Amino acid sequence: MNDDWHMLADEERLFCDLLTRICAERIAPKAADTDENATFVHDQLAILAEAGMLGANLPEEYGGSGISAPALLRAVAIVAGACGSTASALTAHYLATDSILIGGSEAQKQEWLPRAAIGTALGAFALTEPTAGSDPADMKTRARRTADGWHLKGAKCFISNGGVADFLVVYAVTDPEQGHRGISAFILPKGTPGFDPGPAERTMGLKGGHVFTLNIDCQLPPDALLGEEGRGFRTAMQVLDNGRIEVAAQCLGLAGAAMQAAIAYAKDRVIGGQALSERQGIRWMIADMGLAYRQALLLSQDAARQRQAAHDGSGGRFSLASSMAKLAASEAAGRIADTALQLHGGYGYTRDFPIERIARDLRIMRIYEGSSEIQRIIISGNMLA
Repeated sequence: MNDDWHMLADEERLFCDLLTRICAERIAPKAADTDENATFVHDQLAILAEAGMLGANLPEEYGGSGISAPALLRAVAIVAGACGSTASALTAHYLATDSILIGGSEAQKQEWLPRAAIGTALGAFALTEPTAGSDPADMKTRARRTADGWHLKGAKCFISNGGVADFLVVYAVTDPEQGHRGISAFILPKGTPGFDPGPAERTMGLKGGHVFTLNIDCQLPPDALLGEEGRGFRTAMQVLDNGRIEVAAQCLGLAGAAMQAAIAYAKDRVIGGQALSERQGIRWMIADMGLAYRQALLLSQDAARQRQAAHDGSGGRFSLASSMAKLAASEAAGRIADTALQLHGGYGYTRDFPIERIARDLRIMRIYEGSSEIQRIIISGNMLA
């Protein structure tokens, strides 16, 4: 599959080649301990910051790498293949910086994005609530105008990076009568009085990419409002179009790692004088993994190309492509990881091999950034429109 990324520019290929080496040498060796100890991936993010990955989603004018959307897809997949927790924290950071890039004022972009790009300001994207997960329009967090700015009050849940971030983009209702048109976004800096992140949740996988419940009862200055009042929902939906492609990238990276581990194991494992890879049943399992991976890859690359076209002004919204990529990649990755574990036999169920960790890390991909069921609603809605 060496030609899978032929559309990348030469400098983007070099960037990805360097990132591959960095991840293999400095990120992947930490993955098992990170999972075992559930330590947040601060060190790994610092390594990625040195490589330019914390600003890879941003244009050069704000300190970013300025790489294309297909190159970003490839880069995130490389990180995920080395460590799912690191990729999860990284892409949560992207959701926050994309929010400012898409919805913020020029002053807000200049204040936050250059620092975020070099890793001195880690971001979090606070949208989900206990009663408003798949339907953000039902959110209960409120922001009301005061003489000194805004009073923000509510609770968020399952917020990646939420308790360790230097800033959060928090979505709240400013006009309950307007439905989703009454949702706005706010920049909440770390240390703001009244901001209380609970302890990190004890999760099944991605144990080094912590998620938090957030309790918020804060007074914010007038310029905390991200861009214009009432445009928060639109911003969030555009951000999630990007984010779903990045979930697809994580799935490609993790599934690719599982598949390559299974292929290597099948070649090395000898039973009855014959390598597993010589047995027809095992070969069919490998073929099925390759087919699922390829289908997910092509849909993800198509979505990334549409994202780039929208950025360049030659294309429109890419919500359908993004949802298809996210759905296909997350479902395919789950099947690939399960097949890879099955191929390993009992060894795949132990922590001595990476497969069980990958399988756990992948399970959330069918839930967050819109569950598989929500993606099917989006896709069918576009088809029936």
